[in-house]
Amino acid sequence: MFHGGLPPGGMEGMRSRFFPPVFKGRLHDARTATSIGRWLGLAFAVCFCTGLISHFMQHPPGWLANELPSRPVWGYRFTQGLHVASGIAAIPLLLAKLWTVYPRLFEWPPVRSVRHALERVSVAVLVAAALFELATGLLNTAQWYPWTFPFVQVHYAVAWLLVGALVLHIAVKAPEIAAHWSRRSAGTLSLPAEDAPDRRSLLAAVAAAVGAVTVTTVGQSFTPLKDLALLAPRHPDHGPEGLPVNRTAAAAGVGLIHAERYRLTISGPRLYTLTLDELRALPQHEVELPIACVEGWSKSAHWTGVRVVDLLERAGAPAHARVRVVSLQTRGGYRVSEMGHEHARDPLTLLALRLNGEELSPDHGYPARLIAPNRPGVLQTKWVGRLEVLS
Repeated sequence: MFHGGLPPGGMEGMRSRFFPPVFKGRLHDARTATSIGRWLGLAFAVCFCTGLISHFMQHPPGWLANELPSRPVWGYRFTQGLHVASGIAAIPLLLAKLWTVYPRLFEWPPVRSVRHALERVSVAVLVAAALFELATGLLNTAQWYPWTFPFVQVHYAVAWLLVGALVLHIAVKAPEIAAHWSRRSAGTLSLPAEDAPDRRSLLAAVAAAVGAVTVTTVGQSFTPLKDLALLAPRHPDHGPEGLPVNRTAAAAGVGLIHAERYRLTISGPRLYTLTLDELRALPQHEVELPIACVEGWSKSAHWTGVRVVDLLERAGAPAHARVRVVSLQTRGGYRVSEMGHEHARDPLTLLALRLNGEELSPDHGYPARLIAPNRPGVLQTKWVGRLEVLS
C-alpha cells in the first residue's frame, strides 16, 4: 500500500515513475562500450585461438594425430600461458563492459520488433557464454571442479558458441561501433564533451585492473615475474625437486614401486623388456625442457634419461610409427597418451629417470616418465610401464 495516495495520473503515472528505472550515472554510452569492447574482443580472440591450439594438442583429430610438431620446444608453454593470461585479463574487461551496457537490460518496451528480439536473445547467449567460459576457466586453473559435466568437452563447445554470438553481435552493432570507434568519430563527437575526462579516467582504471591481475598471475608461466605471482594458484618453484605437481602418486593410485620389480615393456616388431638397472645402464642424455600444464603454469627443468627413439629403434619401429605410452597409474585421466612420429623421433624426447640431477620422486613419476618438447603436461606421462609401437 502506498501512503499519501497515487501520484498524479493514477496508475499510469505510477508506472511511468517507477518503471523503467532511470539511470542517472554517466558513461553508460556507446563510446565507452566500444572502447572497452575493443580490448575485450582482442582478449577473447587470443584466448579462443590459443585454446584451439591447446585442445588439438591434447585431443588431435585422426588426420592430425601423427603430424603435431615437436618444435619449438617452448611452443605449448607460450600458447597455453597466453591462453590463461588472456582469459584472466578478460575478467575485469567483461565486468567493465557489462557495467557500461547494463541499463539497456531495462529498456521499455523489452521487445520492439522481431529484429530487436533476436538481438536481445543473441546478447543473452553472448553474456551467458562469456561468463561461463571465464568462470569455469578460472576454476580450472585452481583445479576446482564443482560440477558434474566434463570440463574439457563442455568448455570447448561453449567457446564456439561464444565466438559465434560475438561475431553476430559485432555484425549487428557494426554501424554503432564505427560511429564511436575513435575520438573524432561522428557518434563520439555528439556525446557531451564534459564526459570525456571521466571516460578517460574510467578507461585508465580498467587498464590498471587488467594490468594488475595479469602481472600478479602471469608469473606462473613467465618465470621472470614469478616473484609477483601473488594471485596465481601455482608458483613455478613450489613442489618436489623445485617443480610443481598436479597429480601425486597417491592421487593416481600408484603404490610403492620397488626398483627390483619394475619392468618396462617395449611392444613392437621386436618385443622386449627392461629392468630399471638395465634402463640406467643405457646411454643417458640430458635435456632442458619445460613442463607446461593446461592450468597455465610452466617451468623449465633439467631431465636425464634414455631417448625414446633409441628404445623404438631397438624394437624395430617404423620411422613414421606412432607410440602409445601407458602408465602404471590405476585411476585418473590420461593414464594412456599417444605420440606422433614427430615427438617419438625427436632426440629431445626422453624416458626420464632423473630431474634436476636427482632421481625422480614418486610424485614426479618414479621410476620413469615421459618428457617431450612442445607437449601438454597432461601428456607427459608419469610412472611409465609400457611403450607400444602403433602402425
